[in-house]
Amino acid sequence: MKSNLISKSETASVIKTLSEKWNMEIPKNKNLKVHEISSDAQIIVGNGVKALKVDDEYVPFLSETEALEKFPYVMVDMGAVKFMCKGANVMRPGIKKHSEFKKGDIICVIEESHHKFLAVGKTLVSSDELDSMEKGEVVKNLHYISDKFWEIGKTLS
Repeated sequence: MKSNLISKSETASVIKTLSEKWNMEIPKNKNLKVHEISSDAQIIVGNGVKALKVDDEYVPFLSETEALEKFPYVMVDMGAVKFMCKGANVMRPGIKKHSEFKKGDIICVIEESHHKFLAVGKTLVSSDELDSMEKGEVVKNLHYISDKFWEIGKTLS
């Protein structure tokens, strides 16, 4: 795994992108450290920020609960948990509760009994469409507990 600090201008650009895409204030950083996991995935770490970039999608890292709490969510039943932790997409029957979101939004997946964050994904439908669905995929799973990013992320500061 290659790790390197990126320039101040690149750091500013990434912080600006994250703030816009996530619709929240990201703390200013002098330098961000980028850890290359694979050709299409990086973990970005800085002062008060930890994100995962998969392809061209930035998602908050699952250990960052403060950031995750600001995102829309779907809450899944306990039957969905083992599938989520193996990388399965979120299916309509497993969803118990949800907030409002648009198609293509980054959202969190929470389990119903302990309210723990299980995964972060991209919505395939809007919350309005979800209400009228009985079956089908709702969220594409991008990052989940126990995936390779999670395991590597535990070793990074």
